[in-house]
Amino acid sequence: MFKETTKAARKNVAQCATLTVAAMTITRFNGGGGEPPALPVAKRAEVFDVIMHLKDVKSLRLWHGESLVHDGGWARGELIIADRREQWRLEHLSAFDCLQFSIQMSAIRDFAAGVGRPQFTDLQCKLKTRDEVILGLAQALIPALEQPRLSSPLFLEQISLAILTHLGQTYGGVHIPIRRKGALAPWQEKRATEFLSAHLGAQLSVTELAQACNLSRSYFIKAFKETFGKTPYRWLTEYRVAQAKDLLISGASIAEVANICGFSDQSHLTRVFSEVAGEPPGNWRRYNRIDTRSGTAQP
Repeated sequence: MFKETTKAARKNVAQCATLTVAAMTITRFNGGGGEPPALPVAKRAEVFDVIMHLKDVKSLRLWHGESLVHDGGWARGELIIADRREQWRLEHLSAFDCLQFSIQMSAIRDFAAGVGRPQFTDLQCKLKTRDEVILGLAQALIPALEQPRLSSPLFLEQISLAILTHLGQTYGGVHIPIRRKGALAPWQEKRATEFLSAHLGAQLSVTELAQACNLSRSYFIKAFKETFGKTPYRWLTEYRVAQAKDLLISGASIAEVANICGFSDQSHLTRVFSEVAGEPPGNWRRYNRIDTRSGTAQP
């Protein structure tokens, strides 16, 4: 989100330190604020920028596209999550100190798939949401940012995993329940998600799925919902839409996507996609498809 190129910009914003842990880059920014120049917007990419302010900020402006979405104070512990497939710009008008976590979307998708939740699509967070967990993890990273050579790789990996887990569960709809009676066993959970994923384009019955897990149909439905927080049908629907989004970005036609992802036809895909994603697939692709050479959205 930050990218300074002018002398005036560098006076107002200092990049204190940066750490890279797998597909996550952690950067600390601080500065004295003041009326900033118009800062260039970072190139669009399959990245989430998660920004946590470590101190209260008297005044900042946050832009989403051409819209000014916030102009005023920002409290310590309040979160910003910016999807870099879209245009965002942040201007500090007073002193500030913050950490920015730049996370590859592929890392969150891989994490979600690894815990049996491959239907992850994005992170959604209301403006000025207070998040004590991310604040605590950010504070725990300060010594490592100040003395990176002395930081433990194992510690950094654990912190990054904790961040991915929290973001996925809290803002990405990745339901990871505490293991309790009535839920699927780990092997059944793995088999169920693998079975569903392998039959993306096929018509499945719950009975087939239950049999694959050696359970009765009625018990399986209850255990699946206890484990994933949704019915098998809803899980598969959201997974198909998630796969459809990847195919749409790759350039496949809507009719091809419908066929590959198990929808009866293009109109069926459009209806289900709109219900899950909030807009038709054509609109979604126009807004989210990225030109990897220029970093800009494709018309």
